[in-house]
Order: sequence, then structure tokens, then C-alpha cells
Amino acid sequence: MDQKNPFETPNTYRLHRSEYLVGFGISTALIVWHWHEIRWLPAIGLFLYIDLIGYIPGAIAFHRSKTKRISKVYYVLYNTMHSLITQTAVAGLWMWLIGPEWALLVIPFHLFGDRGLFGNFLKPFDLPFEPVAQPAYRQLLATIQGENRPVPGAAAMRSGASG
Repeated sequence: MDQKNPFETPNTYRLHRSEYLVGFGISTALIVWHWHEIRWLPAIGLFLYIDLIGYIPGAIAFHRSKTKRISKVYYVLYNTMHSLITQTAVAGLWMWLIGPEWALLVIPFHLFGDRGLFGNFLKPFDLPFEPVAQPAYRQLLATIQGENRPVPGAAAMRSGASG
């Protein structure tokens, strides 16, 4: 992946996830280390609000949709709530208004866990809200890896049936 080719191959995707696993491991260790110093009610709230605003509404809309096409608003909500930038601002505002505390560790724990453990990164508008294998992506990988085998469903993707 680079600025001219902004996609990931399976190997770079695994490497990208492994970097977030390091952050997840560090945040987990700090949570365990400071277990008795964490105010758990705020911690649970900080952990849950990210998905209550950013994931659950879009997931419900996606699963209720007959076409599996949903408003881009759900993508914006997901990407905003799962952004390290947004959550850094939330933590900074929390520290300014309430003060620094160990409960804030659940924010990187949540984001790094989503990315490292589950492989969930920000959602592109042109793909389904929930993961769906894209034949055109498999064809692209086959092409860049020097294989010339056609991938089932890729022709339909090239003829304009994009997601």
C-alpha cells in the first residue's frame, strides 16, 4: 500500500492489524495493572458509546435493508466514532473537564481491539457496511500477484455492478 495504490494485500493487512494488536496489548496490560484504580461506570460508558453511536445504528439499518445499501450517514457515524482523532479529542476534553483517569484506557482498548483483533478499520462509502467479499478485489490481487486466472463474479463487477 502506498499513496498511488491505497489498498492492502492480505499480507500488508495482517501487518497493519499486528501494529494495532501491540496497542491493544499495551492498553490491556495497563487496564490489568490499574484495575483497582479504574472507575468502572465511566469506563463502561466510554467503551460502549463508540458502538452505540457509531456501529449499532448502521448494523441495524444494513441488516434491515433488502438491498443492503444504506445511507452514507451511517458510514460517517461509524468512521467518526471509530477515529483515533475523534477519540483523542474526547479523551482530551474529558481530561480538561473531569481530569485524567485510568477509565480512559478503554478508548484505545476499544479502537485497537476493533482493528487488531477483528480487522475492522474505517468504512469506505463504496463497500457494504458489513464485510462482504468483493470479487473485483480478488481479481485485483490475482492480477498484481501475476496470476491470470479469472475470479468468479469479477466480470459482473467490471460491467458496472459496483457496491
